[in-house]
Amino acid sequence: MNLVSILNKSIKKKEKKRTRHAFPLKDSTFRNKDLIEGIKVILTKDLTMFKITKKFEKIFSKKLKTQYSLMVNSGSSANLLAFQCLINPYRKKRLQKDDEVLIPAICWSTSLWPIIQSGLKPVFVDVDKENFNINLKDLKKKISKKTKALILVHVLGNSANMETIMKIVKKNKIILIEDACESIGAKYKNKFLGTYGDFSTFSFYFSHQISSVEGGMICCKNKEDENILKSLRSHGWAKDLSNQKKLEKKFKSINKKFLFVNSGFNFRPTDIQAAIGLSQFKSLESIIKIRKINREKIIKKLISDKRWNNQVIFVKRSYNVKPSWFGLTMLLNKKLKKYKEKILERMDKFGIENRPIISGNFLRQPALRKYRLKQKSRDFPNANLIHELGLFVGIKNKILTQSEINKFSNIFFKSFRI
Repeated sequence: MNLVSILNKSIKKKEKKRTRHAFPLKDSTFRNKDLIEGIKVILTKDLTMFKITKKFEKIFSKKLKTQYSLMVNSGSSANLLAFQCLINPYRKKRLQKDDEVLIPAICWSTSLWPIIQSGLKPVFVDVDKENFNINLKDLKKKISKKTKALILVHVLGNSANMETIMKIVKKNKIILIEDACESIGAKYKNKFLGTYGDFSTFSFYFSHQISSVEGGMICCKNKEDENILKSLRSHGWAKDLSNQKKLEKKFKSINKKFLFVNSGFNFRPTDIQAAIGLSQFKSLESIIKIRKINREKIIKKLISDKRWNNQVIFVKRSYNVKPSWFGLTMLLNKKLKKYKEKILERMDKFGIENRPIISGNFLRQPALRKYRLKQKSRDFPNANLIHELGLFVGIKNKILTQSEINKFSNIFFKSFRI
C-alpha cells in the first residue's frame, strides 16, 4: 500500500469521528501532499532541526522580505525569544529591568507574559472598536520616559495604521515587536505585516491560516540579533553562529562541539514540522484568497436574508490593509448583550463553533491579579466592549458550497431566536 492510499484510509476513519460542529473554528488543513512531505522526513531518519528547517527559513525570508528568519517550536516561543533578546547582555542596546513595554489590552497570554518573564513592565493600551487593533490616541497618551518598546498584536488578520505607528516609534525611539501570529500574509500598503518592526513573530499552530502542527517563526533585522536568537533558541550554544569559529579560537580549552556562550532554551522545531509548514506556506496566497471568498459569501448571504435584523456588526478591513482573515469577526448588537451567553451556546449547539476575540480584555483575566499591575480593566472602554460583545467563528480553507452557506445562515438565525 503506497503513502497516498494510507493517508486516504486514515482520512476516511477520521471523518467518521469528525467534530459535531458543521462549522468548527478550524478544519484540518493538512493535505496529502503536506503530510507526505513530513513522512519523507521521517523516512530519512533525520528528524530534528536540519536542512528542511533552513530551507523554510530562507524561503520565508524571501517571500515576506524579512532580513533574518528563524523557525521555532511555536509563536509563543518566538515572542519570548524577542524579549529575551532585548534584555540579553550580548545586545549593545538592551532593555533594563522595569523598562516599560506598551501592549494592547486585547492580546493573547504569550504576547504579555514574555514581558513580565523578562523583568520588564507591561503598560496596557486600549484598542480601536472599529478594527480591534491598538488605539493610536491612547497609544500616544501611554508613552512615557520609561517607554522602551511596543508589542503590536495584529488582530485576526487585520492591522492598525502602520504608517502612523512607525512615525510614533521613530519619534520616541521605541523598539517595535510585531506579533503577527494571527496575521501571516496580511499587508499594509503592499508591505507584509511582520516586516515593519525590529522583531516580528508568526505562528503555525493547528488553528492558524497555515500550519506545521506546532511551530512558529521569529524575524529580526540585523546579524547581532540573529546570533543572539540562534543561541537562545538552542541552549545558548555557539553552534551555527556567524562568529562561531572566532568563539572557538577564543575558548580553546572547551570542546568546540559543546561551546556555550549564552543563556538559552530549547525552542528548536523539527524538520518534520518544517516540511509540513513549508508545503503549506507555498500555498499561502491561495489560502488567503479562499478564506476571503468564504468570508464575503457568508456576510453577503446573511445581510441579504429577510431574517437579517442587524444582529451583529462585521469587522471591516482597516484602510490600506489587505487582510489575511483568521476568522469571521463580529460584535453582537448592544441590544442583545444580556442574551449573549444564550446565543453563543445555541450557536455552538447547532453547529457553529465560536470563541471570544483572542482572550478578550486581558486585564480581566484572573492571572493578572497575581502580578499587581496598577491598571484597571474599567479604564479600557473599547477593550471592554469587545470583551463583552465580540466573537468570531471559523473560516474554512476550502471554498464553501452554496449548500454550506445556506446551512450556516440557517444555524446563525436559528441561534438568535431568543
